[in-house]
Amino acid sequence: MVTGTRGQHSWQVAGATPVVVITWITRLAGLATIVAVVFPAGRDLRGHLAEWLELPQEATTAAAAVSIVTGVLLIMLAAGLRRCKRRAWQLAVGFTALLTLSHLGLRHAFGAGVVTVLLLIGLLATRRYFIARPDPTVGRWRAVRVLAQLLLSGFVINVLLLSVASLRVLDPLSFPQRLAQSTLALSGVSGPAVFHAEWLEDLSATVGLVFSLGGVLLAAYFLLRSAEPAPELSDEELSRLHALLTEHGERDSLGYFALRRDKFAVFSKSGKAAVTFRVIAGVALTSADPLGDHEAWPGAIEEYLEICRRNAWLPAAMGASELGATVWARFGLDVLEIGDEAIVDTQMFTLDGRTMRGVRQATSRTKRAGYKVLVRRAETLRQEELQELAELAAAWRGTETERGFSMALGRMGDAGSVLVTAEQDGRVRGVLQFVPWGEKGLSLDVMRRDRDVDNGVNELMIAELLLYSRDHGIDHVSLNFAAFRALMEQGRRIGAGPVARMSAKVLHFFSRWIQIESLYRFNAKFRPRWVPRYLVYPGVSSLPRVGIATFEAEGLGGRSPWLRRLLHR
Repeated sequence: MVTGTRGQHSWQVAGATPVVVITWITRLAGLATIVAVVFPAGRDLRGHLAEWLELPQEATTAAAAVSIVTGVLLIMLAAGLRRCKRRAWQLAVGFTALLTLSHLGLRHAFGAGVVTVLLLIGLLATRRYFIARPDPTVGRWRAVRVLAQLLLSGFVINVLLLSVASLRVLDPLSFPQRLAQSTLALSGVSGPAVFHAEWLEDLSATVGLVFSLGGVLLAAYFLLRSAEPAPELSDEELSRLHALLTEHGERDSLGYFALRRDKFAVFSKSGKAAVTFRVIAGVALTSADPLGDHEAWPGAIEEYLEICRRNAWLPAAMGASELGATVWARFGLDVLEIGDEAIVDTQMFTLDGRTMRGVRQATSRTKRAGYKVLVRRAETLRQEELQELAELAAAWRGTETERGFSMALGRMGDAGSVLVTAEQDGRVRGVLQFVPWGEKGLSLDVMRRDRDVDNGVNELMIAELLLYSRDHGIDHVSLNFAAFRALMEQGRRIGAGPVARMSAKVLHFFSRWIQIESLYRFNAKFRPRWVPRYLVYPGVSSLPRVGIATFEAEGLGGRSPWLRRLLHR
């Protein structure tokens, strides 16, 4: 499956030319249909077939309504076809056939009819490309339910409108006639009602068409939406991942975060490598590099990409190393540098010297304020102490959702972790958790403090941890991730170009809401070495969706909680 050719998406057949062509023909057919109905070439909407069969004008109006709705649906379906979804192909075939028949009733739509016929032939000829499975968490019955609910709502509203209308605006209607009028209004066809007020006739038709069109479009959305199943690693999978970390955990500082419970795991056929991921907004987002032997990574990536292809998920990797990004790129995926990880080599760390003056002053000031720092292995703490620290960390979080995905574990107290606490007068005022990075490294996971704590407490805790590490055989410590660090540095250099300066100003502006510049400056205090990290994604067109998924996973934005609840319901 490895092609080694950049731009050829070997992870799915969606990059195949027939799929791209069919996608654009589908969009063209949908747009041409809408334009043909809304802006007819002539005033006579009746087609040759309608005249031959002596169909009433209402039949032609219904054909126009069907054509508009189906044209919109084809434009929607194009996105699913681009991702090779089987259900999108099935719906496209059905709607294209329906659209072709409806064009026979519209004289002016001959050109659009030719396009739909060509589309139908093309869809049938490319059937083998559309293999992605439908959404296993929603399914067809929810789509049917949504359609029925909206159609029923529009029907009931129209019945009520006709029931309460006065004789000045509407001739008397029997109850069966009101039911018939309300039913026909859903398709834009005139019924038995005789209106004396144009506003009521327009209102009844609008209600019917809006609810029917909305029902069809929402039903199509539920049929086509990507699966977003709730992930959870099993105990067996966690055991296998632990074994891979034990053998190869030294290579990647972010490897331990793959053990988050809210992920799926897929292993190579040899079992020597694995990829963990979570599905968000149609993106199968993985963090850092695959686990295990790097020579076996391609096998795990192939299995992961095959899952993405079958489910029409976009593959993406957040925080990949340079080696990991190189391996991902062999599969036709694009790579973007998104920032740097701050890593301190503890044997080189000292509080002496002019460059460490700011940290030295901050630690001295907090010590004089009565703060005492404890550095302990998680195994040495009692369960009650761990529970207390977890509750304090949650209370100090400041947001409803846990931030972090690529550099956050989501729990406290794993064996091998190191907990750092700052106490004042017997009260815990700050806590850090570092997770294992092989046998001689640690990675920062949690950094929380009381909101009214003195400035300098975080500097004190990290400095004490680094000094502890130097004396206890820990060679390197990974601190926070600094997003777009290189852009900020370049924009502030003398002689920086206008693009670099503008980029730095934009990052400075967004730092008011997202910790970009402040995290970079905090990390820089400890004189780390900067290790670049990369975002891996399918292509430029997928960046908006991948960006939303990444921001949502990291707890920095994405879809609103209200929207996520609405979509799941």
